[in-house]
Formats: sequence, C-alpha cells, structure tokens
Amino acid sequence: MNVQAKPESSSGQEQGLLMSASEIQRTLVRLAHELVEKNNGVENLALVGIRRRGVPLAQRIAKIINQIEHTQVPVGSLDITLYRDDLSTVGPKPLVQKSDLEFSVAGKNVVLVDDVLYTGRTIRAALDALFDHGRPARVQLLVLIDRGHRELPIEAAFVGRKVQTSDQQIVEVKLKEVDNLEKVQLVERNERGPMR
Repeated sequence: MNVQAKPESSSGQEQGLLMSASEIQRTLVRLAHELVEKNNGVENLALVGIRRRGVPLAQRIAKIINQIEHTQVPVGSLDITLYRDDLSTVGPKPLVQKSDLEFSVAGKNVVLVDDVLYTGRTIRAALDALFDHGRPARVQLLVLIDRGHRELPIEAAFVGRKVQTSDQQIVEVKLKEVDNLEKVQLVERNERGPMR
C-alpha cells in the first residue's frame, strides 16, 4: 500500500479546511445582504478592495448587490505597500501596484474589503491610502475572515467568519481570480512563512 504525505502549501502544513468554494459564495451573499440592510440601501455606497485578494472579493460583492438592488456600486482597489509600517520587512524592492479609484471617495460611504483581518496594521495602512484620495463620509470594514490577535483598535463591521487561531497558524484564502483555487484553509506556519 502506497501512503502519501499530505502536501504542504506555500506557507506551511495544512491543518484544515475552513471554507469551501460554496461556503465562500454563500458567505459573500450574506455579507452583501448585510451591507445593503445596514446602509439602508446602496445610495452613495462604494466598495474598495485591498490588493490582492480584497479586490476580487469587492468585485464579487458588488455583483451580488447589483442582483439584489439592480444598482451598480462603484468598486475600486488600493495598493497599500508604501503605507505599511513594516515596509522594511517586505523586501528591498517591494512590488508596488497601482491603486485604482475611478470615482471620488469624497462624501461616499466607503466599505474597505479584505480577505483576512489579523493585527489591524493592513487596515491602518489602507485608511492612510484611502484618505490620500479624499475624505469619505464614512468608512466601514468588511472581511471574509477575522482571526483575532489585534495589535490596533480596529474591528470589522461585516465579518464572514471568526476563526480562533494561534500565532503559529496562518489563514490562507485562495480565490480563483488570483490562485486558480477557491478555498480558505488553516495552515501551520513555516519558520520563514509570511504571517496572515
């Protein structure tokens, strides 16, 4: 009998599946409904995804909202690389991608969208980047996974799922638009693996 070891992911040893593709889709539908309900509709609403995986999540939620409300919600993207407070640990030449906001955020109810909320530092950087583009009337946060371990006083208004994790674990979100896979998994971090 040939027994194969479980393959390692790029960041470490897989410990368990948190969400399947269908669970991700159902969660996004629920979050879209919550967004519409808590904002009393979609008037003046805009979604801004944080690169990388926050962007396809924001685009998907906008499509679902369009199906619910028959209204197009503007979607933009933010690259926060140069706003990070840990830029020196990213590498000597971090890859900077263009932020894409083809609408004015001034006076809008902006919903920042990201895949995983961890320490809160990514969101702090995203707020700095966002306010460089104008002053929104309101900013809310939507995340697919909240894994705890906050270092800053930042909380999401809309959460797909809360997951209890240790500092040695990573939540890996794989999306078909970025990874050609669709799942959320819990992974034991390699010593050199990125934190997420």
